[in-house]
Amino acid sequence: MSLSVVIITLNEEVNLPRTLASVAWADEIIVVDSGSTDHTREIAESFHAKFYVEPWKGFAAQKNSALAKATGDWLLSLDADEEVEPALAGEIRDALAANPSVEGFWIPRKNFFLDRWMRHGGFYPDPKLRVFRRGAGRFENRLVHEDAQVAGTTATLRGHLLHHAYPTLGAYLEHMNRYSSLGAQMLVAGRGCVGFSIVNIVIRPLLTFFYNYFLRLGFLDGREGLLLHLNHARYVSWKYAKVWELSRGK
Repeated sequence: MSLSVVIITLNEEVNLPRTLASVAWADEIIVVDSGSTDHTREIAESFHAKFYVEPWKGFAAQKNSALAKATGDWLLSLDADEEVEPALAGEIRDALAANPSVEGFWIPRKNFFLDRWMRHGGFYPDPKLRVFRRGAGRFENRLVHEDAQVAGTTATLRGHLLHHAYPTLGAYLEHMNRYSSLGAQMLVAGRGCVGFSIVNIVIRPLLTFFYNYFLRLGFLDGREGLLLHLNHARYVSWKYAKVWELSRGK
């Protein structure tokens, strides 16, 4: 059973070497880039990846385009800031060699914030459906938080993806600013015009912090956990403020 790894990129020269090194054992690596101006292409080609450049179409469409280019019997979809830990690599190889009857595999993910694994607060085990038979899976058409969907039965692996998304506080704030804008666009598209709401902009973020930090034990992740959940609550407030802003524009 052959395996293709598919990744989408934009200026990922910092993350990509780690990601590609973790899947160098794969039969094929597909990288679909949306116009990088750094050394992303040179790094990808140094790992013998098949490199394509396409205009940005949105997360789901870009990932589905990468899936369509793969030729392996099975596909592993990765974000450029993710890494396959060695135990997971061996588990994937063993599972595919056994010719499984399922159509896809869920993988637990360790999310790192300021280089600390967030074990609590709803950030673990964060299962992702990332391994599936070619032709059996696609990413749902969403502006953000797109997930793969598979037609058929699935199973769960024990090894982990390592998600190095937020090495600095600035990177996290930049990420949440972008994602809050996309989330707001999705809400407005689904609901139409939305009025100003103290509940959404003030109370909902406070409840989000209380729920994740206290009830889901986010405080056990130390100082990093406190900063993560405080700023996640800020993200919620931003999203609903932007919903109102977009609705006012309409």
